[in-house]
Amino acid sequence: MANYIVGDIQGCFDELQLLLQQANFQPQKDTLWIAGDLVARGPKSLETLRFVKSLGASARPVLGNHDLHLLAVSEGIHRVKDKDKTAAIFSAPDRDELLTWLRQQPLLAEHDDFVMCHAGISPQWGLNTAKACAQEIEALLRSSEWQWLIKEMYGNGPDYWDESLTGIERYRYIINAYTRMRFVFEDGRLDFKCKLPPEEVASDELLPWFSLPNRTSLEKIVLFGHWAALMGTESHNVIGLDTGCVWGGHLTMLRWEDKQYFEQKSLST
Repeated sequence: MANYIVGDIQGCFDELQLLLQQANFQPQKDTLWIAGDLVARGPKSLETLRFVKSLGASARPVLGNHDLHLLAVSEGIHRVKDKDKTAAIFSAPDRDELLTWLRQQPLLAEHDDFVMCHAGISPQWGLNTAKACAQEIEALLRSSEWQWLIKEMYGNGPDYWDESLTGIERYRYIINAYTRMRFVFEDGRLDFKCKLPPEEVASDELLPWFSLPNRTSLEKIVLFGHWAALMGTESHNVIGLDTGCVWGGHLTMLRWEDKQYFEQKSLST
C-alpha cells in the first residue's frame, strides 16, 4: 500500500494516466491524493472528473479555486470561458452526478504524517483551527445553502483572520486561504495580487505564506498545489507540488513512503 500525492491536474488527463503508469499506481491497494484544481485550462477536465470519481475511496482529492469556480459556472453565477475548456462537462449526461460528487469533496485532507490542501493553510491557524474551518465550508457545500455560498465567495476581503468573524466574511476568508493564497504581508494579511516566484518579488513586505517567521506551527507537513511559479518547493515543513503541467511544465507526484518523485512532461509542448 502506497500513498501518492499529485499536484494540480487541471484537465491534463493524459499526463495523469502516464504518470500513474510510470509509478505503477494500483487503485486496489494504493491511494491517490490530489491537491485540488482537477479541472480547467487543460483539454480533458470531464475525463479527469470521471476518472477520479471512479477511483472511489482510492482517491483523496481536495477542492481548489478552479473546482469551486466550476460549481459557480454550473449555477449560472459566472459564464463558461473558452480558456477554461470545461464546456464539455455541462453537456455531459452525467453532469449533475459529477458536480454533486465534486462539492462533496473537502478543503483539507489529513494523513497520519501530513495534511493536504490546495493553496495552503493560513499562517494564523494551528492544525485544530485549520481542520475546524475546513469543516465549516465542507458542511455548507454539502447543504442546501451551497448555492448561496458559491455565489457570495468571490472577493478579497477580509484579508486577516479573526476568530470573531461570522457569516460570509468568515467563510470567504477560509475559502480564500485554502484555495487562493500565495503571499502574505508581515502581519499575516493575505495578498492576492502577486503571483511571481518569491525570488522575483521586489517588496520586502511580501512573504510566501509558509515562510512567515511567526507562522503557527501545524506539527505536520503541509502538501499543497496552486502556485505553479514555485515549480515545486520543499522547505519550511511544506511540499509544493504544482509544477505547471497545464502551462507546458510537468505533472509532479510524490510517493510518500519513500519520498520518490515522479514527473510527466506536458503533452501540449
